[in-house]
Amino acid sequence: MAINKNNTGYTFLFSIIMVLIVGTALAYTSLSLKPLQKKNAADKKMVDILGAIGVTTSRENAKTDFPIYVKERLSINSEGNVLNSSSGNVDPADSADPFNLDVKKDYRSKKPASELSFPLYVCESDPGETVYVIPVVGSGLWGPIWGFVALESDMNTIYGAKFDHKTETPGLGAEIKDNEFSDKFKGQKLREASPYFTIIKGGRKIEDLHSVDGITGGTITSVGVGEMIDRTISIYQHYFESETNSSEQ
Repeated sequence: MAINKNNTGYTFLFSIIMVLIVGTALAYTSLSLKPLQKKNAADKKMVDILGAIGVTTSRENAKTDFPIYVKERLSINSEGNVLNSSSGNVDPADSADPFNLDVKKDYRSKKPASELSFPLYVCESDPGETVYVIPVVGSGLWGPIWGFVALESDMNTIYGAKFDHKTETPGLGAEIKDNEFSDKFKGQKLREASPYFTIIKGGRKIEDLHSVDGITGGTITSVGVGEMIDRTISIYQHYFESETNSSEQ
């Protein structure tokens, strides 16, 4: 019996079948690409962490270079206690590795710090020189901003920094990812209490070692950088204090 293709029922059936076929294909493609997406994201994160300690590498070489400089990856709680530790090569699929903690997702969740774990990277920038790298995440003018701040072995002097964004304005807030901005942080000091570090409105004279000049015309983004650094340092400060006390005993 011939099928009446002009029938409404045929049209609905055909549409349902096509939706199922296309949906299945998209789901399969998404699942197939997920491991590659995780690898690319991990490579980019490794590049940025190394960038915070002044090591230039590429995504292709990041996996090899990363364990050379990053000696230990820790996860800590809001009280500064170490929860987990990993070293060597990174497996993007290993949920127990502190490297794979999603600080951006945790920030969006609005959960209190007491319910979260925080990654910390213990690095060796030069033979015998220990540097601590912490991830920071916050909000700019138009969307998420994030980065990594490296502290010298005294856990008080900024060794380097690396920032990035999603949708900030080119030529203004987007300049947080430029070396001209991040280089200003080198050698600056953290205060003993919050605000540990501040970003001064662009164009103003910097009078102390606890601030840097913000981006002219990118005030809101600059303030966002200062806020995320201060908020994050307040969490890691518990760990830094315990390490300092241990070394003095």
